[in-house]
Amino acid sequence: MQLNESTRRLQFLLWGLLAWSGILLGRLVWLQVIRHDDYIQAAESQQQKTVELPALRGSIFDRTGQPLAMSLEADSVVVDPQKLKDLPQAAQLLASTLQLDKKDLLTKLQAAKQRKSHFMWVARKLTPDESEKAHKVKLVGMEFRKEMRRFYPRTQLAAHVMGGTGFLKPEDVVERGNAGIELTFEKDLGGKSGQARIFKDSRQDPLVNSYDQEVITKPEPGADLTLTIDPNLQYRAEQELAAAAEASGADGGSVVAMDPYTGEILAMASWPMFNPNERPSRAPGALNARMNQAVARTFEPGSVFKVITLAAALEKTNLRSESVIDCGNGKINLFGRVVHDHDSYASLTMAGVLAHSSNIGAIRIAMATGNENFYSYQRAFGFGSKTGVTLPGETAGILWPVERWTKSSIGSLAMGHELGVTSLQLVRAGAVIANGGLLVKPRLVLSKQRKGQEAEKIPQEQAQRVLKPETAVLMRQMMEGVVLEGTGRKAVLAGYTSAGKTGSAQIFDQKTGAYTHTYNASFLGFAPVGNPRVVIAVTLHGTTGGSAGFGGARAAPVFREVAMSALRMMDVPKDLPDRNLLTKAPKKAESDLAAAGKDDAFVTMAAAKVAAAEETSPGFAYGDEPVRSQKKAKRGVDSARLPDLARSGDASGMRVVSSVTQPLARGGTPASAGDSSTSQRPFLPADGQLSNVLVPDFRGKTQRAVMQESTAKGLDVELFGSGLASRQDPPPGASVRPGVAVKVQFGR
Repeated sequence: MQLNESTRRLQFLLWGLLAWSGILLGRLVWLQVIRHDDYIQAAESQQQKTVELPALRGSIFDRTGQPLAMSLEADSVVVDPQKLKDLPQAAQLLASTLQLDKKDLLTKLQAAKQRKSHFMWVARKLTPDESEKAHKVKLVGMEFRKEMRRFYPRTQLAAHVMGGTGFLKPEDVVERGNAGIELTFEKDLGGKSGQARIFKDSRQDPLVNSYDQEVITKPEPGADLTLTIDPNLQYRAEQELAAAAEASGADGGSVVAMDPYTGEILAMASWPMFNPNERPSRAPGALNARMNQAVARTFEPGSVFKVITLAAALEKTNLRSESVIDCGNGKINLFGRVVHDHDSYASLTMAGVLAHSSNIGAIRIAMATGNENFYSYQRAFGFGSKTGVTLPGETAGILWPVERWTKSSIGSLAMGHELGVTSLQLVRAGAVIANGGLLVKPRLVLSKQRKGQEAEKIPQEQAQRVLKPETAVLMRQMMEGVVLEGTGRKAVLAGYTSAGKTGSAQIFDQKTGAYTHTYNASFLGFAPVGNPRVVIAVTLHGTTGGSAGFGGARAAPVFREVAMSALRMMDVPKDLPDRNLLTKAPKKAESDLAAAGKDDAFVTMAAAKVAAAEETSPGFAYGDEPVRSQKKAKRGVDSARLPDLARSGDASGMRVVSSVTQPLARGGTPASAGDSSTSQRPFLPADGQLSNVLVPDFRGKTQRAVMQESTAKGLDVELFGSGLASRQDPPPGASVRPGVAVKVQFGR
């Protein structure tokens, strides 16, 4: 049957519709069945985003259980660039309020507005002061978001030990440790971040309040750390160090106090100081203020090192404290290099060499010991290697192997030149003598504890034998003589015996290639002598004023004040009556200056390398990059004359009335000295009493504000109700002892 034209057209249209329907059906099968999963994944990638949920960072406590670092809520500022009508004006207002760079902020705002974004971070984790200022800004399109911010309630206290946190990269969500304990224990403190799925709009901006709706994995909070640091002793060390540094014109310094038996660091002060709550400044010298000088600054120790010189001789020669040493009337020709003493002694006993800090006597003793023996004991005392303390940026110092010595190097090393050390290395060496001959590893962390778990104590590492016990006892006797009749008279304690060694080393200036009239002034000591409970190293860098800037004049008084505080805080029984032990003053000021001279080319080269190492000592690590210090030796003319070098004739030894006994076994009587349990009675200030605290006025403040202020003042608070504080007991202005809780009632 022949179809008419109309029927053929209709049939053609039907076949076309059928083909079109087949194509559509095939496409739908392709999209909805075959490629279904692929397109779902693509859609989710456009509409959703997996983000990191920060874990609550662990707190850091001192040995008494008081917080040194904690995490608190903080305000962060965000804006909707599309709602900002005048971008330059908004940038000016925000930059001036939040101390930001106006040009940089304006560039970011313009870029965000151009891409039609409705969300941009302006400033994150504001300090309380910054937050207060920011809340006064009335800007359409600006709002606040809550984040967690690291807070240090004791501000500058132990700041160099704590370090700090920050965003290592601009895109980071979580702050990470960038120095100190915060960096070393980042994995423990930082916890484990969680994950959340958030939804984005067509402009790829996150939808508000979507974090809590799609949590994939919950974050695991970080572990809490308990340090060995005692807050009261740390405070005293920092105050005494700062006063001495400012009085002596020093450009830096450190104090380290340690338990000689356990290696627990009770105080580690560094000067200049900084406040870790403040954002790092880019001002000149700001980075240097963050350098932990106790572990990162290398220096020539000077006469303090004579302790090592004599200890090695007692072990490897027949010399004893009463042995007479030829001091050459203050002059010695050492393989063509002439070395002068600060005083002209014909001879001294070995004890007298240490007490009066004779350079010639120390050289004679070192030569009797021999190069190899002397070097082996320098290594055995820990010099030339890191102590292993849990702090970033520690330097190993400088100790040349014997094959790199010249003939006269033993003379320089005998009096503390041609090598570089740190204050922490010095205090560990002093502990060897104080504890009976054992090299202990310094410790800063007592325990770590994760939420809901038992505290995990950090085990103490096995100590290594360095000296025979009898050698340590002889060294204690001679070091006590330094305090009683030698250069360390300003280290005499009221009611306690003490022992130590002073040191004053001229600082080498690389520019002039010569030693300057500025000094590294040091004192290394311990107390009580019979059963030492604390060993302390004090170092001041760049002191001026001639003999007034020496170790005996500047560093020894710092030791005295810190040691007295430590012994009182630990309730150590007095072993002397409360009277001045010095029955007569010395005829003239004792000098402990180790004059290296520059007669030998290698000596000059070695000093230059030590000085160079000091200038490039790592200050604090920020991420993987160490920040280098830029310290340069001060140069100037001495304002005071050096001690008279006129010959004083023959000087026989010295009389030492020693209180040294054989070291007691750990845990014996009376030595619970090394007990590291945090349940011990907390250290007290030097007057034996905890200082009272004035109760602030909490009324009208939020719970967060009350917590911040009470934590900063070291007060315990008990909070009741919600809203704003309406009543408190005790009332504002009341004086309460630490540990007494202030009850605060809140009401709407």
